[in-house]
Amino acid sequence: MKLHRRTLLTAAAALAAAALPRLASAQEYPSRPVRIVAGFAAGGGVDITARLIGQWLNERLGQSFVTENRPGAGGNIGTEAVVNAAADGYTLLLSTVPNAVNASLYEKLTFNFIRDTAPVAGIIRVPMVILLNPSVPAKTVPEFIAYAKANPGKINMASAGNGSAPHMAGELFKMMAGVNLVHIPYRGQGPALTDLLGGDVQVLFATAPGTTDYIRTGKLRALAVTSAARAEVLPELPTVADFVPGYEASQWYGLSAPKNTPADIVGKLNREINAAIADPRMRERLAAIGGEPLPGSPGEFGRLIAEETEKWAKVVRAAGIKPE
Repeated sequence: MKLHRRTLLTAAAALAAAALPRLASAQEYPSRPVRIVAGFAAGGGVDITARLIGQWLNERLGQSFVTENRPGAGGNIGTEAVVNAAADGYTLLLSTVPNAVNASLYEKLTFNFIRDTAPVAGIIRVPMVILLNPSVPAKTVPEFIAYAKANPGKINMASAGNGSAPHMAGELFKMMAGVNLVHIPYRGQGPALTDLLGGDVQVLFATAPGTTDYIRTGKLRALAVTSAARAEVLPELPTVADFVPGYEASQWYGLSAPKNTPADIVGKLNREINAAIADPRMRERLAAIGGEPLPGSPGEFGRLIAEETEKWAKVVRAAGIKPE
């Protein structure tokens, strides 16, 4: 069947017209303020990273990128707000490890993080460090493993809360090292650190910022970092993987958007974030919170999220972790 020439021209014009908004969207974006939702309280790593990257995007793109703190339910409240927002690039999420953990930690979420969000860009990784109260007679990871095996169920392991990155790092260590540590969850790293200093708990997997002074002064003993390679913030420390092959756990931060956010807007944001973490001034600011650059494409960040979701699901199931 032959199509009339006028029909073909009309169809072509319609297709071209439909493409115009998509072609124009990245050029015009952003034309009004953008929200970056942080699913945790102000002052923590999620909040600080959101504000730092928001300031950069503000300066580069000429519109305000405002951090909105929506804490609660391990980050789920903030995530749900973004999932339900318009997919236009004006509501973004500062995504982090709990977004991967919560997929298996919570039985009845109203969203599926991988299915309902679009990865935009990784920003930084933040290594953690194993900290001991000096009363524990272990100065290396092998010595600590031996001490823990000799004292099963007698060593208290603090964390920043059920499902937090430090908690998951500790549970992974327990599984891979074959030790029995008693998990004591706190509402944030600050209270956990206070009790570690006081000797109420004996070990804490902690993000490095805020702990280095205690390490330098001998108030706490650092054994190793949890990242795959030595950390810039504590270069003298070995990695846990040096003694427990294959071990790796780190906090990571990135930017996600609602599903179906236009690819050109996602691409524009990705380019700007990669430029940010390559900038010496911004790198210095991110290093102050222990951050090491996590560059890459949206697809690479998406693969990281998928890998982390699968990895931590195994730990959640094996350890029988439940939300608080």
